[in-house]
Amino acid sequence: MDIREIQNLIKFVAKSGATEVKLEMDDFKITIKTTEAGAAEASYFQHYPSSQPMQQMAPQQVAPAPVASAPAVPAAPAVDENSKYIVIKSPMIGTLYRKPSPDKAPFVEVGATISKGDTVCVIEAMKLFNEIESEVSGKIVKVLVDDTSPVEFDQPLFLVDPS
Repeated sequence: MDIREIQNLIKFVAKSGATEVKLEMDDFKITIKTTEAGAAEASYFQHYPSSQPMQQMAPQQVAPAPVASAPAVPAAPAVDENSKYIVIKSPMIGTLYRKPSPDKAPFVEVGATISKGDTVCVIEAMKLFNEIESEVSGKIVKVLVDDTSPVEFDQPLFLVDPS
């Protein structure tokens, strides 16, 4: 991995919203941490052949890149009117798919009754499709994201009435 690839990785992590990323391969180890301002600070160690000791390279600062305006996402529901509902949140960053495949019906719709362990959607992250299972039983009251939308970690996806 050359310095240009490392710089691109730092920029990608700064844009993604992740707070920390560690990458270890056979010949090197990289740790990238983001600050509250959105800048990324990278500390990385390059391992050289056993005759040479490991060297620490200077941390690099990357200014946050301007974020392209995304399609309007519904605002988080008001606490008072929806306080009786349980929120199913995204456990990761990725692209949300409400259907198992384009020609199939969505996993859940408003009004559907779900049980603990039922798949409610799929999130694609780095070409891996992760089934998101409900941790609660109840009735879907509101779907908060559209199919094929990018989602962030801890972003509300569904409102469930547990009663």
